[in-house]
Amino acid sequence: MTSTLQSRTSWEDLRSDFPILGQKVHGHPLIYLDNAATSQKPRAVLDCLNHYYERDNSNVHRGLHELSNRATEAYENARKRLAAYLGASADEIIFTRGTTEAVNLVARTWGEANIGPGDVILLTEMEHHSNLVPWQLLAKRQGATLRFVPVTPDGRLDLEGFDRLLDGPVKLFSFVHISNTLGTINPARELCARARAAGVATMVDAAQSAGHLPLDVREIGADFLALSGHKMCGPTGIGILHGRRDILQDMEPFHGGGEMIASVGFTESDFKPAPYRFEAGTPAIAEAIGLGAAADYVDAAGRDRIFTHDQALALQAIALLEEIPGVRILGPRDVRGGLVSFVLASAHAHDVVSMADQYGLALRGGHHCTQPLMRKLGVPAAARASFYFYNTPAEVEQFAAIIRRIHTFFA
Repeated sequence: MTSTLQSRTSWEDLRSDFPILGQKVHGHPLIYLDNAATSQKPRAVLDCLNHYYERDNSNVHRGLHELSNRATEAYENARKRLAAYLGASADEIIFTRGTTEAVNLVARTWGEANIGPGDVILLTEMEHHSNLVPWQLLAKRQGATLRFVPVTPDGRLDLEGFDRLLDGPVKLFSFVHISNTLGTINPARELCARARAAGVATMVDAAQSAGHLPLDVREIGADFLALSGHKMCGPTGIGILHGRRDILQDMEPFHGGGEMIASVGFTESDFKPAPYRFEAGTPAIAEAIGLGAAADYVDAAGRDRIFTHDQALALQAIALLEEIPGVRILGPRDVRGGLVSFVLASAHAHDVVSMADQYGLALRGGHHCTQPLMRKLGVPAAARASFYFYNTPAEVEQFAAIIRRIHTFFA
């Protein structure tokens, strides 16, 4: 599959690998611009899932028969593949249901062991609820407090006072790599280095970056990094928590049950080393294998190329939207990820998205799971277009034309 992709360099050729994109919605060709919510899946991933269920379906690690052996090998090969995708070691890769579960895992295990009364958890004002609510719950349980790196009016982190925010009993800094609302790309390596110099542990929410640009956890230097498979051409219900080996080995299990144990008695148990101690019960086997196939596909397409392509579409969209009266763009105008959130003065975001759907255009509308950020910006809701490598400049032109039509209708 990789060699085949490398010989097909045009985005149009790769787009043909996504059967869902060939359909019509309400009589119009589908224009799918909701990739920040979930990406579409190429045939390579769909075929991988079908192959597992048709040929290898069995539980992993526990069986001695051939199907179980094949399933185990494929599952563990997927772990190795995702480790390579992140520049990590396989024993630092924990399969989770997604970024949300990964953040909760760290909060429940590392957090409860290392954060106590009077300690501080540092976040940013642009965090997704998945990287906010778990820390709120932890702070309430442990008697800790929350601090926030402010967001500037143009949608960037205000880093002038960052080192002062790190001062005192700060135990963890957890932040989003690319904002799912603003498109802001935060300087992950610099932020982690400054936190590490202050003795503060770090966690990166890479849900919006993992499928769109190269990631190397060694280079970034975070203690933890989380991603969701369904945002990078993989199945839903599967994700990754990367943790530094020395940290994971000292963490208590998140869930208890089968598979994560070394031995069990009536009153106590011994647990396997990481990552297995964090994967209780039957895992999402097919989904993990499918995520490995997605990593193959995305890498073959080229994450550097994907980033350049997606960013170009976002900048094209911004330029076209700014020609429409009363449009407000959220986030930076220059270097940004491949998504654009905007407010149309003439219509509520929900009306914009509902009407766009009648033209076959799939957008997202609402607070985008960033309610505190939206309140700070004074925006009750925004529409969002988010791009991936199978989207085209022609689709962006059509998107802008539809938004202009909606504006005219409501004006």
